Amino acid sequence: MANKDEEELRRLSVELRYLEQTAEAIQSRLNMINAVATDLTYANMALDGLENEKENTELLVPVGGNSYVKAKLENPDKLIVGVGAGVSVEKTLAESRDIIKKRLDDLGKAKLSLQQQFSQVVDKANEDRERVERLMAKMREGNAPQNV
Repeated sequence: MANKDEEELRRLSVELRYLEQTAEAIQSRLNMINAVATDLTYANMALDGLENEKENTELLVPVGGNSYVKAKLENPDKLIVGVGAGVSVEKTLAESRDIIKKRLDDLGKAKLSLQQQFSQVVDKANEDRERVERLMAKMREGNAPQNV
């Protein structure tokens, strides 16, 4: 009987390691989704700001590292939008907004799915931990000295 319990304990230990790695991977993907969603939200806010700007308006354009370059807005209704695989195309302001909104919607769906997966993995890991604790207690009881 103890051998069977020890085997189950080993199996649960391996499964717990796998579940923990899976949870970490899912958490990493969730963090990545959150970063992309934040970036798209900022892009959306920038588009909101462009909506009221007129031609030849002087703007400060971020170039990174908290640095900016002055630029003049040539055509506030035309933007260059990345469409994936390093490809960018010219779109109207409205089309650009639609693209960003769709990406945010898709990210929201992916995030929800990952959160559900994460929850399932955590629940299974908790079940396994409880089973490990019960097995350990059972094994300790089996090793306790008997009163004669």
